[in-house]
Amino acid sequence: MAYSFDIKTFPPLVREFASYKSAIQDQSEKTVSEYLLDLRTFFRFLLARDGRISVDSKEFEEIDIRSVDLEYIRNITAEDIYEFLLYADSERGNQASARSRKLSAIKGFFKYLTVKRMMLEENPAANIESPKKAKALPKYLTLEESLDLLAAIRNDKDSDNRVRDYAIVTLFLNCGMRVSELVGIDINDVDRFLRSLTVTGKGNKQRIIYLNDACRIALGDYMTERLEGKYKKADTRALFLSSRSQRISVKTVQWMVYKYLDMAGLESKHYSVHKLRHTAATLMYQTGNVDVRVLKDILGHEQLNTTQIYTHVSNRSMEEAMAQNPLATQKPTDDEE
Repeated sequence: MAYSFDIKTFPPLVREFASYKSAIQDQSEKTVSEYLLDLRTFFRFLLARDGRISVDSKEFEEIDIRSVDLEYIRNITAEDIYEFLLYADSERGNQASARSRKLSAIKGFFKYLTVKRMMLEENPAANIESPKKAKALPKYLTLEESLDLLAAIRNDKDSDNRVRDYAIVTLFLNCGMRVSELVGIDINDVDRFLRSLTVTGKGNKQRIIYLNDACRIALGDYMTERLEGKYKKADTRALFLSSRSQRISVKTVQWMVYKYLDMAGLESKHYSVHKLRHTAATLMYQTGNVDVRVLKDILGHEQLNTTQIYTHVSNRSMEEAMAQNPLATQKPTDDEE
């Protein structure tokens, strides 16, 4: 194809994707060109954000995207894509049809890498709805559904990992951390008084998450098991361990959450681990006085726009914000028992 731009300025994987769309799917030159330009804008946006380059500067239009490789692509999340779509809307003035086309290019690219090339295990764009179909925010659990989920774990008397699983879900629902952040926590990342813990987020950036009472109690119960109980001799500093005394994996956490969503009767609503993160932010907003900038710090978002996509927000300090979560008083055992 004879493009109006130099195809060599694109990363190899993007060029391969263009060849696939053209030679295998028989897409027109115009369509493939639009896909390439939309992907270039997408990657420039991510690189500009990472490099703190203004998106409305001349420098933005000159960003070289050839450094984008498989490892970089593997770290792209649904949050990044939502943030880009918001940028396309608010900064570039793209209407729903233009944003839908950009999303189509992103979806097609990730589908190519996951389904056709099998280079990626997960497609972060798979469940993102087109702007033309809906502008609804991602789903989240209501307070009642959150309590049902916690109750399902408490009542699972047959599980050997009930204390661990309750602590994990409590942290998700109260702190809004990413699953990758949770599995990466080491014992020494937890304050010895259980007042806070440190997580490593995207770009290896660390942040402190302050713990409310529910987190302190649930995590304290698990720490007793981790340091003095069955995990005591584990040869790792990882906080959360699998049944084989190794650092728990993302897939194991996902499986565990799906299991308890099923037990709580919530599986039909297609909730996921990431929905627990959004649930924490939404509950704090709905029932607490949490400023959007505080919520941004709690969630570890780089841009304020990202927080505004996932929540409908509102004010105070981070420690006070955590205490506002309505799940803060929940305990891993029922008082009635």
